[in-house]
Amino acid sequence: MRIARFSVDDEPKYGVVETDDPEGLVGTVNVLDSDPLYRPVQFTGERLQLADVRLLAPVIPRSKVVGVGRNYAAHAQELGNDVPEQPLIFLKPNTSVIGPRDGIVYPEQTSDLHFEGELAIVIGRICRDLPRERANEVIFGYTVANDVTARDLQKTDGQWARAKGYDTFCPLGPWISTELDASDLRVSTELNGEPKQDGRTSQFIFDIPEMLAYITSFTTLLPGDVVLTGTPAGVGPMLPGDEVSVSVEGIGTLTNKVIVRD
Repeated sequence: MRIARFSVDDEPKYGVVETDDPEGLVGTVNVLDSDPLYRPVQFTGERLQLADVRLLAPVIPRSKVVGVGRNYAAHAQELGNDVPEQPLIFLKPNTSVIGPRDGIVYPEQTSDLHFEGELAIVIGRICRDLPRERANEVIFGYTVANDVTARDLQKTDGQWARAKGYDTFCPLGPWISTELDASDLRVSTELNGEPKQDGRTSQFIFDIPEMLAYITSFTTLLPGDVVLTGTPAGVGPMLPGDEVSVSVEGIGTLTNKVIVRD
């Protein structure tokens, strides 16, 4: 099932998407009566054309976005970093979240803004001290993410809060896929139509159960929280006017344009 959050006349709604278009530009959405994270799926009977709605970020995390850094060995190596011996965790504020086709704002404080295409986990149940074998019980579904990073600030600050935390630095979308085996999915990124990243989730250093067990060993995950699972090799800079598209097999494609703030 593909769960989308969308708006018509600026009113956010939820629905189940039916489409063969990875970006959801063509197809239909069956409207739900409420957020399915908190209530069972119930259709209203209203059916809309995707061309007539605006897709939003499929979830606004209640408390946090948790990132797992350097979770592909080739990505760690391309930046000259050691492969971590345990998951390397950072946080992005929920104010960094935007949706499909929203603009990624290029801050004036950076001159080296990078894309990082990723699979994202959407948490469906409150969890703490989660055993590996119960990881699937707390996953609501998966979506596509771009962990936008100011690479120069990441290097100079000594920690990653500013480099990864600006408003618009966490595009999510186009929807949440709730029935998916995420153990071996292709994750790819294009910049202005040119392939840049191409990896598979089977290349994770730490698999999804290990990530969730580690994160919940020190913090509680709440329904709607998002976990970014790491990016393949091939990250690189993007400039105002560039268009970046991240695709995850079995989910779809998330496209955003880089802009400067007026």
